[in-house]
Amino acid sequence: MKKQIVFIAATLALSAAPKPRARDLGVPFDGTPGALNAITDVRGVEVGHTTLIRGEGELKAGQGPVRTGVTVIVPRGKRSNDPVFAGWFSLNGNGEMTGTTWVEESGFMEGPLAITNTHSVGVVRDAIIAWEVQHGLLRGAFALPVVAETNDGWLNDINGFHVKPEHVFQALESASAGPVPEGNVGGGTGMHCYDFKGGTGTASRKLPAAAGGYTVGVLVQANFGSRQHLLVAGAPVGREIGCDKYPCRSTARPRPGRDGSIIIVVATDAPLIAHQLKRLARRAALGIARTGGMSGNGSGDIFIAFSTANPGAAEESNAASLSMLSNRRIDDLFEATVFATEEAVINAMVAAETMTGRDYHQTVALPHEELKQALRKYGRLVETK
Repeated sequence: MKKQIVFIAATLALSAAPKPRARDLGVPFDGTPGALNAITDVRGVEVGHTTLIRGEGELKAGQGPVRTGVTVIVPRGKRSNDPVFAGWFSLNGNGEMTGTTWVEESGFMEGPLAITNTHSVGVVRDAIIAWEVQHGLLRGAFALPVVAETNDGWLNDINGFHVKPEHVFQALESASAGPVPEGNVGGGTGMHCYDFKGGTGTASRKLPAAAGGYTVGVLVQANFGSRQHLLVAGAPVGREIGCDKYPCRSTARPRPGRDGSIIIVVATDAPLIAHQLKRLARRAALGIARTGGMSGNGSGDIFIAFSTANPGAAEESNAASLSMLSNRRIDDLFEATVFATEEAVINAMVAAETMTGRDYHQTVALPHEELKQALRKYGRLVETK
């Protein structure tokens, strides 16, 4: 019996029983998370997913199996067209993030941001523009949306072009400021990470009042890494749960390697301007490194950071009055970005479930009990009830 297409939007997923997150398993992380420990802890930020799952067995291009989707992030809520200051960074550029030429030139990101699979970037970009036109949110004669990708072709019929404009519209309309579903959802549906199942993950950090009380939130689409390099809270978990115990995707490939990608979106309410946000985006690379990432030649490791502060700064006027945090006070935000990125990657893996896709390819989930055993062995587990 064939599976039917399943759409999972943020508003629907909230009614399901919550999955355990890394902290629930006793994984220790540095820093203090926000109330939701998600990118939506930054006020105004909304996230929506559309998840597409259909079919099983042998690949038939254009028919399936389908294991893909789209994730959208709206900085100021889906009915606002007020741009945000932004900066982007490419750790390794074997990937795509559209719209970044204008982000670099103008210092602003305009409209929603989306993440999908590699071969759906174009349709998602065009659908965002169509949605903005439909809702009267287009700021000028044209738009240059930011849309990023990672490759889900191991599990998904990536050349079947199954992400359609209506799926982007659904993700946008369902975007919510509440808890963010993780794992096999949205653009992260068909991804793998450190040869375990990967996908979408998020985390946040709340700075103390003495440091400004600002929030930093991170969302990742994690599709990278080799098993032997995986670190969790500093413990060599990838060596403890090796490919001899749980099969690695790479062992079934004709050319094992470090290829893979990760897209990282960093949001903050701190009053940072474009060049400071580019600095913040760079620090996401250190969060990846804390999980064992190497950023190989085949990686598309591309990051963007934006600030919800300074509303109205892009309005047409002779001059805009801005608030800018002193560079001498930015270190706490750098630290928060590193810690939140690390946790978002592990959250993506903890939430992800074993998935079988095209040609019966299978990517196994990170086993929770074995993870806890490995952390306990190295004295890193926080014992929970």
